[in-house]
Amino acid sequence: MPVTRQVLFVQGGGEGVHDDWDAALVASLKSELGPGYEIRYPRMPHEGDPGYASWKVALDKEFAALDDGAILVGHSIGGTLLIHALAERPRKQGFGAIFLVAAPFVGEGGWKSDGWTPQEALGDKLPGGVPIHLYHGLDDDTVPPSHAVLFADAIPQARLCRLPGRDHQLNNDLRELAAVIRSLGAAAVPRREGGA
Repeated sequence: MPVTRQVLFVQGGGEGVHDDWDAALVASLKSELGPGYEIRYPRMPHEGDPGYASWKVALDKEFAALDDGAILVGHSIGGTLLIHALAERPRKQGFGAIFLVAAPFVGEGGWKSDGWTPQEALGDKLPGGVPIHLYHGLDDDTVPPSHAVLFADAIPQARLCRLPGRDHQLNNDLRELAAVIRSLGAAAVPRREGGA
């Protein structure tokens, strides 16, 4: 039976982001990871005007389809909504790692929330024992790099990686992130039969 590790990539927000922007990040990740990984890249609802409530419903459906050991990656507002959805309610399955890429921090010092209340003591509410990695380009002119520091303060167990010369899309190059994922083991968990 072939063994793969699932990677869920949650897109950022904005009109056309799924096809015109974040697809290049997913292509980079696929290329860098190579075989042994199944990358799930769902189109999130209302990408031009992302909202926590609708994206949380979509994320819950995606989480239910994942195997234990799946890797979670969220870009931009997708990372912010991903981490808050995880903190809001414990999940049955164990995730292999969580990666936030250029995610805006919502809360004191960061952006204001739009119709939802961000989790406080974020680090305490996330799944225990799951490695969390924060990636942010120092040339990001969409989300200030200081937001990565705010996330690092809110999630003390997270590892922060600031990348000089990289923009909001990390110049469409996820090689550093892929190297960490590969170090976790390509075939850590066998796929479930029937997907459930």
